[in-house]
Order: sequence, then structure tokens, then C-alpha cells
Amino acid sequence: MTDVQVPVLGESITEGTLAQWLKKPGEAVKADEPIASLETDKVTVEVPAPVAGVLSEQLVQEGETVAVGSLIARIDESAAAGAAPPAAEAAAAATTNPAGPAETPALRGDDHAPVAEAEHDDDHILTLSPAVRRAVLEYHVDPSKIHGTGKDGRLTKDDVIAAAQGRSAPAEAAAQAPQAKAPSAPAPSVPAPQAKAPAATGERREERVKMSRLRQTIAKRLKDAQNTAAMLTTFNDVDMSAVMEARNNYKDLFEKKHGIRLGFMSFFVKACALAARDVPSVNASLEGDEIVYRDYLDVSIAVSTPKGLVVPVIRNANALSFAEIEKTIADFGKRAKDGTLTLEEMQGGTFTISNGGVFGSLLSTPIINPPQSAVLGMHRIEERPVVKDGHIVARPMMYLALSYDHRIVDGRESVTFLVRVKEAIEDPTRLLIDL
Repeated sequence: MTDVQVPVLGESITEGTLAQWLKKPGEAVKADEPIASLETDKVTVEVPAPVAGVLSEQLVQEGETVAVGSLIARIDESAAAGAAPPAAEAAAAATTNPAGPAETPALRGDDHAPVAEAEHDDDHILTLSPAVRRAVLEYHVDPSKIHGTGKDGRLTKDDVIAAAQGRSAPAEAAAQAPQAKAPSAPAPSVPAPQAKAPAATGERREERVKMSRLRQTIAKRLKDAQNTAAMLTTFNDVDMSAVMEARNNYKDLFEKKHGIRLGFMSFFVKACALAARDVPSVNASLEGDEIVYRDYLDVSIAVSTPKGLVVPVIRNANALSFAEIEKTIADFGKRAKDGTLTLEEMQGGTFTISNGGVFGSLLSTPIINPPQSAVLGMHRIEERPVVKDGHIVARPMMYLALSYDHRIVDGRESVTFLVRVKEAIEDPTRLLIDL
């Protein structure tokens, strides 16, 4: 037998939550193949099998907190692949039905689905919320075939229940059919309407879902920021006409040459790097009774994921080209949704940019990401009437918000920083000639 222990999870992280078993007792595993996923304060990491063999037993239940180095499973190297040891079968049965043996459940419509289809279901289940995942396993439905009605098309528990009821209705109708008396005379053939569960009237539902470790950490850090920093927010608006024109003129050539689309974020990253040279306190941090100033800019880019907000860091953003910034952001966005960002990629930022505009936000007051001293909030672009050369004209405008720690950054400095960003966006030539 080979013990499986919780690996080192990263600097200052001593424990995590066993979020999901990826292998069941009795299943064959390959060396370095993931057998479980652990949710830490910042990322989800996979626990690989140290050797090849058969997973003989799981020593920890899903949802339990485990410390680094603790024992969570055992692998039998001598067991033949595919042969489940009796102990493993008993453990699996106990996990499925802790109360003991029960009656055989009624056969469901998809109980004879191929194994490959069941494995495909497991891949989908891993991306669902805990409540929805439990419902999928309980009702034995395929989540990939259900239309989600939640935000961004995500599945809800009600979607799963409705799909299960819709599937079982024809079978129930067929079971009741023989009990009906035969008609005395032939009746015209009319398609039988599909049975539907009666709609609940006045039903009020509640669902309790335990906060993930990531969500708990986000809540704690943001509240600590409010309690510690002397936060203040200053606002400005920016005319996006010049950036939009430059983007429209060069986006095809840019994508053809660099293999990546030209977005707005790279303009703002470069503008912030330029402004930080004039106002270094915005890129500084407070350590004890000392202020740490930096001649580099590591920008944390806020990325929304199904599990919460993460902030991977663009290192040395002040020295990167537009293409390098766009490629880095695109890579972060993809891997954030896949859950493959590393701890190192989300540590050490000196300044944060958050783009609530992609969700339609008009205005907000972003919260500082400690120990940073400032965060820039971008918002949606909309045409508004403005005065240009004495005439009222429509321009694509965006509100900008800079939240800052007033212990380090003075009001004059925060306003100056935001004005520098505004000037660079309204006249992108400044970014080229370093003005």
C-alpha cells in the first residue's frame, strides 16, 4: 500500500478543503494522475497519484478540511487494474449509503447508458456548484443535456429537478396505461400529451450552500481592507473616441501580426504605467512605518470565474508591448475559467485594474486589494452628450474610478494620476512618445 498525502499547497497555506474525489475506490489510477481536487484560499489544486495501481480506500470525505501532509487515501500497487478489492467495495457502498443496505431503487430511464457516457457526465459535474452537483448525482441526469436558466446559462438545482421529472413522466404514464379499461369502440388516434409535474403555487424555497474557501478568503481580505485602509475614491470620465478609432483602424493588422485581438485593457495598462511614473505613491505600499516605492508596475487584473474573483498579475507591465499585454490577459482569462492558475501567478501585484464595464456597470467604488494602495475601476462605454469646442456632441464616454489608501496617497496625487490616465486614453500618441 502507498499512502497519498496532501501536497504542499503554496507559501503560507497550511490547509485546504477536499472539494472533489476524481477517482472512486476500486478504480485503476496511473502515476501522477489526479485522484482528488483540493480547494485552498486562492486556487483549486489537484492531488496526483504517487504510484500506479488501484485506489483502495478514501480516508477523507468531500468537504472536510485537510492539513498539508495529512493522509487522505491509499493506493494498492499490487492490485490488478479494474479489480475492486472487497474492502474498497465496502467503502464505496458505505459512502453511497451510510445508513446501511436499502431496497433496490426503481430503474430509471437512463440506467443502461454506456460507461463512456457516464464518464462524460463526471467531467460536466466537476464544473457545477455543490448543490447542483448533488442534484445531478441524486437524479441521475446528464447535465450536458440540460438547458441552464441561471446566470450566464449555468445550471440551477431547479433545472436538474425539472429535467428529472420530465424524463420520468413518460415512464410513469406507461406503467399506469395497462390499468386503464379498453374503450368499447375505436377512438381516433390522438397524440397523448406529455405529463408534467404540477406547478407549485406560492412555493418559497431556500438553499444553504457552504462558502468555498476562495469565497471566504475574498470576504475576509475585502473586509480587512475596509477596516485597515483609509479608503477614498475619486472619479473622472474619459472620451474613448481616439482609442476606439485606433482599435478599429489597426485591429485586423494587429491580429494578423500578433495572433491576438487588440482590446481596450492594454491601453489602460500602458496608461497606468505612464501615470505611475508621475505619481509613484499610487504604485507603493505601506509596510509598518515605511512606504515602499517601486520602479516597476506589476498589474493585478481582476478576472471573474464561476468560483469568485481572482487577480492574476502581469509582471513588469511597464516594460511590455501592447501584444504582450493582450496575450497575457487572454491566457489568464482562459486559465482562470479552467481553474489552472497557479498561486505564484496571483501573488505580488502592486496595482489593480478591475473592469466592471464588461458586466454593464456604469459606476462603482472598487475596494483596494491589500497591501496595494490603489485600484482603478473601468466601466461601460456609452454615448453621452458632451461639449466640444462650444458644441454639444455625442461621444462614447466611460467613467473611471480610482480607490486609494489615503494614508499613502494624497488627494492631489490621486486626482493627478487619474487625469494622466484620462489624457493618455484620449490621446494615445502620448503612450508612444512617453508623454
